[in-house]
Amino acid sequence: MIFRVPLAALALLGLLSAASATEPAPLPPDQLAKAIKIDSLTIPTPGELFAALEKPGKPDWAGQYRTPIPMTYRNRAQIALNLGGLIADGFIAVEAQDSQQVKNIGTDIIKLAKALGVSENVLSRGNSINEFAENSEWDALQEELEATQNEVKSSMQSHRDQDLVILVSVGGWIRGTQVVSASVIKNYDEQSAKVLRQPAVVNFMHSKVNDIGEELRNEPLVKDVNTQLVAIEKLDTFQAGKAPTLDEVRKLNEAVTKLMEEIQSKADTK
Repeated sequence: MIFRVPLAALALLGLLSAASATEPAPLPPDQLAKAIKIDSLTIPTPGELFAALEKPGKPDWAGQYRTPIPMTYRNRAQIALNLGGLIADGFIAVEAQDSQQVKNIGTDIIKLAKALGVSENVLSRGNSINEFAENSEWDALQEELEATQNEVKSSMQSHRDQDLVILVSVGGWIRGTQVVSASVIKNYDEQSAKVLRQPAVVNFMHSKVNDIGEELRNEPLVKDVNTQLVAIEKLDTFQAGKAPTLDEVRKLNEAVTKLMEEIQSKADTK
């Protein structure tokens, strides 16, 4: 199953459009770093990253599962970053067509979203996710997960939490890149490896984190994420027109894995 996420999903502040949109082809790898600009953000969603992973044969999606993360974070920046990572995990479970994993992750997504004070419309989607997973309705589930993601961001925007929207997006990209790079390492293929060349996207995320409010920007975890994005950009700047080597992919994977682990486990500051 190739996960085809509508290009409108790249609008991280986008409203609910997936259900009525015609499903286009996935964004080609050479265009991925030029993610369509809608509103103020241009960060590819995890689903867009996975759709661009053109590997021979079916990737071992279930092999990319991770152990459940804590649901007890109190720091809003940490919650937002981990919510982005969880949304990526939801896309992975759909790719693996694992109903139980989808339901587990869907429940956790709703828990973290609720901790950020999102609207009841978002929380009500938990039942839909469970229903679609129970009936193995994978296309509908893909759209519902994407719609949940977009509504989380739209809800936070309405509460003037634009800074948290940015962190959700960054967390999703980091987890998505961790998964894609791990998949490339497991079965190296030059065409698939080219998906990972996204220095402009990393630079853009770094600039957006620099633009968030001073208080949130000075949170220890946010500062660490921003600093490490600079290092990741250097690792992600592969030679134009050429696929990164297996060693280069390994170094990128190590960097994003380290950052994802820090996001997941760093002690709360508030």
